[in-house]
Amino acid sequence: MKIVLANDHSAVDMKKEILAHLEEKGYQVIDIGTNSPESCDYPVFGERAGKMVASGEADLGILICGTGVGISLAANKVKGVRACVCSEPYSAKLSRMHNDTNILAFGARVVGTELAKMIVDEWLAAEFEGGRHKRRVDMIMEIEKR
Repeated sequence: MKIVLANDHSAVDMKKEILAHLEEKGYQVIDIGTNSPESCDYPVFGERAGKMVASGEADLGILICGTGVGISLAANKVKGVRACVCSEPYSAKLSRMHNDTNILAFGARVVGTELAKMIVDEWLAAEFEGGRHKRRVDMIMEIEKR
């Protein structure tokens, strides 16, 4: 499975930890940066990751900025993306099971590295349940078409 990993300047250190964690678990990670602590614009990275997921270049995406909110908003503007911001594992798990999210975001200024790893693990381990949830996800995707 290919996972695109993107971040802004506030999350360089956390991104390195998450990258190593994912690789240890056998995931193929596409790191699109940034790797610099110099101030940068998170929408650039959110959009780039969103396009990679939407096109199938990556199966899933993980985004990290200060809060996770800004970078996820940018990714969600890409057609086909269902990004969520999670600060704890339960919401991450249910976002996959019920909402079929394809991008996870969290904040380097909100959660610590070990909690971020738990969030990632729960999100990646969960599977979309389909059924009544598929109908609702389809409704969300119809909004995008209008």
